[in-house]
Amino acid sequence: MLNKKWMVLLPLLLLLLLPLIGMFISDEINWSVFDFIIMGVLILSLSLSIKLFLNSTKKLKYRFIGIGFILLVFLMIWADLAVGIFGTPFCRQLIKNS
Repeated sequence: MLNKKWMVLLPLLLLLLLPLIGMFISDEINWSVFDFIIMGVLILSLSLSIKLFLNSTKKLKYRFIGIGFILLVFLMIWADLAVGIFGTPFCRQLIKNS
């Protein structure tokens, strides 16, 4: 049986399998190793920050607001890295190099 500490990594690996399988099925998905590393770090930080927030907050109202904020930040970073929607310097450098 898996340790509870390692259960955080299971959804991460399952989510990263989706683009990997998609790369074998279609030519439209073209991820590099760097893309998998960045997305793995993003998903891991998302799950750890939600877990940390849930352990530190007791009221249900604050939990919904906090998790919503964490998800919003995650989606904004993901959208910026994916298509450069906000045009941050880090994103421009990544798009320029690819």
